[in-house]
Amino acid sequence: MQYRPELLRESDRYRGRRRAPTPPRSRYAAVITTAFVGAGIVAFGAGAGLHDAKTDTLGSDNAALADASRQRDLAADRPGRGEKTLNSSINQAPKDAWVLPLRGYRVTSPFGQRWGRLHAGIDLGGIREGHPINAMHDGKVVVAGWNGGYGYAVFIQHEGGLMTVYGHNSRVYVKVGQEVKAGDLIAGAGNTGHSYGTHCHLEIRINDVPTDPIKFFKSKGIDFYLETEAVYGDPVG
Repeated sequence: MQYRPELLRESDRYRGRRRAPTPPRSRYAAVITTAFVGAGIVAFGAGAGLHDAKTDTLGSDNAALADASRQRDLAADRPGRGEKTLNSSINQAPKDAWVLPLRGYRVTSPFGQRWGRLHAGIDLGGIREGHPINAMHDGKVVVAGWNGGYGYAVFIQHEGGLMTVYGHNSRVYVKVGQEVKAGDLIAGAGNTGHSYGTHCHLEIRINDVPTDPIKFFKSKGIDFYLETEAVYGDPVG
């Protein structure tokens, strides 16, 4: 029989070579388990990172929106010098109109005796510093600036011996001798002079005698408690 090397048995071919021992089954199990646990930890860490990033992004967005909202509120409450506003729903008040001096207030003190002396007007509070104060009627500015207990004040002389007074402002936007129309911006609300909080102290004087603004302005179509005015004869809210 002819000798044929290619017919050597497989076992003879590898005879004399050293084989690496086969790892036991328990070791395979440990390796696989470790791999799964490691993958889980990585996934958990990545998920936590994504969650935090989302929270941080939302927090930043909310903070930005809140800041933008505050800036808009401040811009609305503090109009630029010389800007004109009208409290009614129309663009320009008709001749002889009387309008509310501001919006979004509450009556915090009425006309009458207070602490043993006359409170010569009404207080309109619940507003922030700089809230726009507007002329109630056409007239001429006779006081514009610091005025003792009134703080920064504006006095406007109207026809028929009438005068309106706006006290305790944080700033004044008009000057003495200036002609104003109903609804014109004249001041920004404040807490100056003899004052205990930001508000507008409003007076109406007839021949320099203080009169109850609530009663007087009822005849002009203005209700301070309902915050309505009758620019064209019908109440405007």
